[in-house]
Amino acid sequence: MARPVKFRRVCTLPRNKRFGPLDLAVDEKKIITMTVDEYETIRLIDLENYNQEECARQMNIARSTVQGIYIEARKKLAESLVNGRPLIIEGGRYRLCEELENGCGRGCNRRRRGRRFEDQ
Repeated sequence: MARPVKFRRVCTLPRNKRFGPLDLAVDEKKIITMTVDEYETIRLIDLENYNQEECARQMNIARSTVQGIYIEARKKLAESLVNGRPLIIEGGRYRLCEELENGCGRGCNRRRRGRRFEDQ
């Protein structure tokens, strides 16, 4: 029997979903796609200064899962920055947290901003 899919808890969607060089035409074949849950690990670990265990608790997943997501997200960021490839953030297995959800911690942007974001 297959293991059930566990969705990663994400507190906010990115305000900007497209990044990349401004001086080049976009080649659709060279676009790098980062998932929303990869974005969330970068936000929590690199911006909010969470360690991987805290990030895992916030996202309601295992620490080893966070580690894998984080490694993949960093590779995508490096590829985009070093090789000048466009980066788009979309998709992934996630669900948005509820504003007052149990377990949603200090890194929750929904609570901090005091307003709800619309699911996109």
